[in-house]
Amino acid sequence: MSAIASTTHNPLVRALQKSGLLAEDLDYHVVRASMVIMFLFFGYQKWFPYEFERLVPFIGNGPLIWWLYPVFGHAGASYFLGVSEWTFGTLLFAGFWNRPLGILGALGSTGTFIATVTIIPFMPDGWDVAAGGFPAMTGNVPFLMKDVVLLAVSFYLLRQDVVRLIRQ
Repeated sequence: MSAIASTTHNPLVRALQKSGLLAEDLDYHVVRASMVIMFLFFGYQKWFPYEFERLVPFIGNGPLIWWLYPVFGHAGASYFLGVSEWTFGTLLFAGFWNRPLGILGALGSTGTFIATVTIIPFMPDGWDVAAGGFPAMTGNVPFLMKDVVLLAVSFYLLRQDVVRLIRQ
């Protein structure tokens, strides 16, 4: 019996098929929607004074974003990031219907997470010396580690949108 035939006899697989969980493109749409929601909420935070100071260790140690403070100041840098996050989230949202706009959103998202992932090696006190240093994360590094996954998700969306545009 083939592997496909044997899986269709599995009650769990049959239930998943009937549930719609295995519908084509469901994962793509769920990933896109989650990124839109994430950019909406993270962009919203950037408009408040508590976030201006919370960003200091990240922007101040970011090899690709350090320039935001000299150019915009603390509040302005936060506003700049908020506008950027809302712009990329909006473009990702538009990508549900318009592939070129989705590609722009995915490019912006990819750039965002390249910028944040590059902060990890430069974050002061990011590795717990008492626990032997790397890979024992401490301070802000654990928060930044989620961006490794978000970078992969951004790249996935970028690739999917480019492939889907080419196939149109």
